[in-house]
Amino acid sequence: MNRYGLLDESQNKLDYVLALTVENFLERHLQTLVFKSGMAKSIHLARVLIRQRHIRVGRQVVNIPSFMVRVDSQKHNDFSLTSPFGGGRPGRVKRKNQRAANKKSSGGDGDEEDED
Repeated sequence: MNRYGLLDESQNKLDYVLALTVENFLERHLQTLVFKSGMAKSIHLARVLIRQRHIRVGRQVVNIPSFMVRVDSQKHNDFSLTSPFGGGRPGRVKRKNQRAANKKSSGGDGDEEDED
């Protein structure tokens, strides 16, 4: 219970354990921690990011939103290295827009309409 941040070191008595609520456990889920750290704008977006393998804990990519994060690994939550959010390859639309911008800046292929 101490490793997961549910109880302090001084709260190792049965009364404290029995006083735990569901909310205490829900606060330790990866989905909640991603939202509270500001990596996602909503709790729903946090769940989507986790399921699409954009979030890692330490060096391990986690795709389970209900993953219980320990206190020592809480500060290592970050975007995955292969994720477009974490510096990986850009997404399909961004790559398409970059190619279009490169074509336009290098002379293009006749897509401009206002040539006189």
